[in-house]
Amino acid sequence: MKKIIAWFLIIISLSALLLRFSDKITEVVLGVKKTSGISVLSEPSDATVYLNEKQVGQTPWGEKGLDIGDYLVKIEKGKASWQGRVKLTGGTVTVVTRDIATDSASAAGEVLTLDKGKGLTVISNPPDALVEIDGQPYGKTPVAVNINSGEHAILISHQNYLPRSFSADLPENFNLTVSVDLASTEADLAAASSPSSSPSPVITQTPAVLVKQTPTGFLRVRDKPSLNGKEIAQVKPGESFPLLAELKSWDKIRLSDGREGYVSSAYVEKKSL
Repeated sequence: MKKIIAWFLIIISLSALLLRFSDKITEVVLGVKKTSGISVLSEPSDATVYLNEKQVGQTPWGEKGLDIGDYLVKIEKGKASWQGRVKLTGGTVTVVTRDIATDSASAAGEVLTLDKGKGLTVISNPPDALVEIDGQPYGKTPVAVNINSGEHAILISHQNYLPRSFSADLPENFNLTVSVDLASTEADLAAASSPSSSPSPVITQTPAVLVKQTPTGFLRVRDKPSLNGKEIAQVKPGESFPLLAELKSWDKIRLSDGREGYVSSAYVEKKSL
């Protein structure tokens, strides 16, 4: 009986080791090397992309079959540029999205990286930024959120910085790390560039949506980005509302009374207030 138990424990230990080092064993024994991928997007587009100081293409650009590891990514167009190190993990695609500018204070963007695990981890520059996921607050960065897999709308905001909103898909059994850089507001930049000058009004552009004509003559606002969501209001064609976040087929808006809800993106168009 003792021998059976001993063999049973040995088998369990070997199984655990095989699971832990399966990628390495596959690479050494079978000669199969696990690879990764990267996708690089920029605003403006058609920016030149460098990977480890080698020119590889123009945005939007992507590549699969890359070795796992850390890479130096540089995006450049004219005098505007950005560079940073990103991590590529096996069997995943790292997404780099950047609004490039001639100065770092005006630049913004995010890097999305997947690792084995669960949930969502958000870090930001500057730190202590407010995090909203699917319209719900989750504290300040850096923050780890236990959240289900699927598509999520993420909003990062900080005083004196322009908010950053985007959607991300979280696969099963993965942790998504989101590293966000926020751009300073135009007012903050103006104050920094001319500290001795007199205060003056600054015009900033706020993302917004304009309600288009609908078959019913109005557009329903729901509490969730789904046709099953509860109707909380109706808005009329020609009305404009601040845009808080964009999902695949829904836009999150703020109503005039301060409430927030979702409208079908098929019946709105993007503009600036």
